[in-house]
Amino acid sequence: MSQELPFEPYPFLADPHKQTIISSMCNIIFEPQSVQKLVPLPDGDKISLEVTTPAGWKAGDLTAFFVHGLCGSHRSPNLVRMAKKLEPLGIRTVRYNMRGCGSGRGHARRTYHCGRSEDIFECLKVLKKELPDSPIILIGFSLGGNAVLKLTGELGGVGKHFLEGVIAVSPPVEVYSSVQMLGDPANRMYEKYFYKRLREEVLYRHKKFKDLPRVNLPKDLKIYEFDQLYTAPMAGFSSAIDYYNKCSASHVVADIAIPCKILLAEDDPIISAGSLDRYALPSNISVFKTKKGGHMGYLGNSEDNKGFYWLDSVLADWIVAFASRGSV
Repeated sequence: MSQELPFEPYPFLADPHKQTIISSMCNIIFEPQSVQKLVPLPDGDKISLEVTTPAGWKAGDLTAFFVHGLCGSHRSPNLVRMAKKLEPLGIRTVRYNMRGCGSGRGHARRTYHCGRSEDIFECLKVLKKELPDSPIILIGFSLGGNAVLKLTGELGGVGKHFLEGVIAVSPPVEVYSSVQMLGDPANRMYEKYFYKRLREEVLYRHKKFKDLPRVNLPKDLKIYEFDQLYTAPMAGFSSAIDYYNKCSASHVVADIAIPCKILLAEDDPIISAGSLDRYALPSNISVFKTKKGGHMGYLGNSEDNKGFYWLDSVLADWIVAFASRGSV
């Protein structure tokens, strides 16, 4: 059962495509100062984390761990804004780069995909080993939202030893459904953008790592075709459908045993807001829906009336509530 969350977009930005596009482009905030941390993975690749530590932060204080979406990085607007917003609140932020993304470019010969939850877990284990008494909140956006839900579902009761809570914004928990929505002619601009970026990443990686086989990707493919031709075989799946099925968080969301909040917009052009409706979820999981918002847009008066980004204020409130155990 989901709950409706009131959100009113700015009238001139009520269209979901305007919400989606402008929120992803409108970023005039400079990145906060951060220190790169490279985390080795069992297969030899490395994950790059960008860690921003506020003045006065100490062991035992809160960390917010952010995971970006498809073709994003630690420089994604929502990650940068949240790091800037939480810094004055005394909350350390870790901006995670999926394999080869952002400051991790050139550190991974294997591709990232929507199901690599084990990579996130390797990073969490390192952070908890270093500072076992510092609580961590895990937050994922879009593709990253699916990954964090998948991870916490897979961990089940073990999750409480690593995390205080998890938040997912616009997660494609049924991956094939989202790929189909991306393939809709009305969403062609998104699909073209994502494929262009994905193709660039593939070509760079195969040029950087000489042991990788030569690859020839057409300049214009649908995401399903790209996953069938490249993602699935490179990641060890038998087909794109096999990849989507095994990596969709919907299969394990009900196993999440820590406080969890999921935010979906009913007018999201590429994520179905009804993707979790048929699942019986435990009381520690709260699914919130807004009528408007597009895909991770939510451009409207903030909850604290201090800005353009309603989503940022909501997330900050949820993070603080989790930390104080005032969640769900």
